Amino acid sequence: MLNNAAESIMHVVTRPEQVMVRGKGSYLWDANGNRYLDFIQGWAVNSLGHCPPVLVRAINKQMKELLNGSPALLNNQMIAAADLLVKNSCLDKVWFGNSGAEVNEGAIKLARKYGAQHLNGAYEIITANNSFHGRTL
Repeated sequence: MLNNAAESIMHVVTRPEQVMVRGKGSYLWDANGNRYLDFIQGWAVNSLGHCPPVLVRAINKQMKELLNGSPALLNNQMIAAADLLVKNSCLDKVWFGNSGAEVNEGAIKLARKYGAQHLNGAYEIITANNSFHGRTL
């Protein structure tokens, strides 16, 4: 299987040779049954660990009702999440993105628009060299 990966998956990051087959909490298991402490946690996507029962139940329930991966369509959960975020923050609107790269690009666009409209045309963005703003080609 590892040979197939080298042939079919584009190299964008150096990966260990182990092929992970399952996860639980903070641990991963490879195809040989070896257990590893997962320090990466899906690059912060799995901050609650792998397969927490409460999330598995919620995801299964939602999958039986509606799967909508696009912010182009409204759904009840999106509206409820937006209402909760607005109610508990200093924000008056929420924008949902699909990826880190998309969210960073959206944040830059919003900051530039705000600067142009409210800060006498200020629209320059300061970033750090070699910083990570999401995976793009």
